[in-house]
Amino acid sequence: MSKLPNTTTSIFSVMSQLANKHKAINLSQGFPNFPVDERLLQISKKLLTKNVHQYTPMVGLPSLLEKIALLTEKNYQRKINIASELLITTGATQGIYTTINTFVGYEDEVLILDPSYDSYEPSVLVAGGNPIRVSLNDDYSPNFNRIESAITSKTKLIIINNPHNPTGRIWKENEFEALEIILEKYPHVLLLSDEVYEYISFAHSHISINARPKLTNRAIIASSFGKSLHVTGWKVGYLIAPDNLMKEIKKIHQFLVFSVNSISQHVISEYLDIVDFSEIAKMYARKRTLFQELLKNSRFELLPSEGTYFQVASYKEISTKNDLEFSKELITKYGVAAIPISVFYKNKTDKQMLRFCFAKTDETLIAAADRLKNI
Repeated sequence: MSKLPNTTTSIFSVMSQLANKHKAINLSQGFPNFPVDERLLQISKKLLTKNVHQYTPMVGLPSLLEKIALLTEKNYQRKINIASELLITTGATQGIYTTINTFVGYEDEVLILDPSYDSYEPSVLVAGGNPIRVSLNDDYSPNFNRIESAITSKTKLIIINNPHNPTGRIWKENEFEALEIILEKYPHVLLLSDEVYEYISFAHSHISINARPKLTNRAIIASSFGKSLHVTGWKVGYLIAPDNLMKEIKKIHQFLVFSVNSISQHVISEYLDIVDFSEIAKMYARKRTLFQELLKNSRFELLPSEGTYFQVASYKEISTKNDLEFSKELITKYGVAAIPISVFYKNKTDKQMLRFCFAKTDETLIAAADRLKNI
C-alpha cells in the first residue's frame, strides 16, 4: 500500500527533463547555475585534508551552532540557547519533514497556504495528517478570514512561507499582527515558518518569526544555507524552536539523519566569518532588475518580486492556453523552461501565470529574455 498514492514525478523534474530534451534554457528549477564564492571553495580545499570527516554531534557542529546563534541575534535580536533551541538539518526540507512528522498525527489537520511549496502536503500525508489548503488573496497576501475559518479543534499546525515561493511576496508588519491575534485565540495550534529565502529580500526587509516574541514560544523556524549561500547541493539547513518543541524534534531527527554532512558544516562555519549576507541580497536584486528590464517591452506582465529568486509573470496577453500547456509550448516552441503556478495549488488554480528563476548567469538571463521578447 502506498502512503502517497497520488504522487507522481514532480513538475520540476518534468520541466527540467523536457528542457534538456529540447535544449531549452532552464529557468524552471530553483537553483543557481553560476559558480559559488571562490572563498568558499578555498575553505573547502583547505579543510578537505583536515580531520573533519567523522560524525559531528547529532545537533550539529558546535562552532556552526554558535555562529548561527550570533547571526540570529544580529539580524533578529533573538538570543537562542544553542544547547536546546537549535538543530542542523539535511537541508530545510528535511527539517520541515521532521517537524511535521514530530507534531502531526493521525487525522490532525495542517493548514497550508496556497500556492505552496510542494513538499508540505506529502509530509503531512506521510504523518497520517490531513492537509487543509487555504488560498491566498489574488495579490498573494494572506487571507486571514479564510485562515481563521479553517482552524478547528483538530488543527495542529499552520505552515507559512516567507519570503514566498513561488510568488516572491514578503509578509508585512500588519499581517504578522493579524496572525498573532488569531493564534492567541487558539493556543493548541503550532506554527511552522519556512524562511529559506530570508536573506534574499529587496524593497521590503524580511520580517522573521524570530523577531516576533508573541509567536516564538510556539513556532518552528526553518532556514537554509543552501539557498542563502547558493550551495543548494550541500543540503545544509537548520531549525530554531523553543526547548519543549525542539526536544521532540530531536527525537525524530536522530533516527532519520543523526548527523548532517560533516565537511559542509565545517566549511560553512568558517565561511560565516567572512560572508556578507547583504551583498548576496544585492547580487540577487541586480539579477532581478536585469531580468525585469530585459522583459519590460515583452508581452509578459511581471508581478512584484519582493524576495526569493523567482519572478512570476502573466502571459494573458499571449495565449489562452492553460499554464501547463503553455509551459510545455514555451519549451518546445520558444526554448525557455518555466514552472506553471497552478501546480502549487491543491485545486490547480490556473491564473495563466508562470514562475521564472533568475538565479542564473547574466548570459543565461539575456539569452532567455531574447527568446521571451519574441513571443
